[in-house]
Amino acid sequence: MITKPVIVIGYSGHAYVVIDILKSQGVEIFGYCDMEQKVQNPYHLKYMGNEKDDQTLSSIKQYHYFAAIGNNAIRKNVIDFVYQKNDTSPTNAIHCNSFISPTVKLANGIMIGSQAQINAMAKIGDGVICNTGCIIEHECQIGDYCHIAPGAILCGNVTVGKNTMIGAGTVVRQGINIGDNVIVGAGTIVIADIPKNSKVVGNPNRFI
Repeated sequence: MITKPVIVIGYSGHAYVVIDILKSQGVEIFGYCDMEQKVQNPYHLKYMGNEKDDQTLSSIKQYHYFAAIGNNAIRKNVIDFVYQKNDTSPTNAIHCNSFISPTVKLANGIMIGSQAQINAMAKIGDGVICNTGCIIEHECQIGDYCHIAPGAILCGNVTVGKNTMIGAGTVVRQGINIGDNVIVGAGTIVIADIPKNSKVVGNPNRFI
């Protein structure tokens, strides 16, 4: 449960989605952090400064925070930095129109978008993005700092390694293992295991 206002780290397209999600929970957004103050400020948020500055870090520690950054590696670096400095983990941003089984295990800093569905016994790691309308079926395991893009479907017992991107509209057959640092292109049909550090596209999937 989010008991304090939230400071959003990052303020562009992905952050706009996160802010809408937090607002769907009735959460107050206190302000945003970024490398510089943004000219475009559609939510009229207060600029808190760069999250790496000591004064800004002190402000972040007084509130909840969420790293609203779409890039997996940058999101991880930001969360790791703030945790090391403040010893505080990010909150979760879970849309009120998503469905999450009560048997699901969620870590920290997770975004779950509108109409996303996460079914029985799934495990979602730190900093994962479960984007709009994705389906993560029973007993799937999603590693830290992955992005499951809009409309992707992971059938039962799929394992996804850390820092992996599953593209929009992808379908992953049940029981598949996908390694760390993999990129699965949009619309791919995954019918075989994918080793770490691979890129795949197509129907059926092929390596590139």
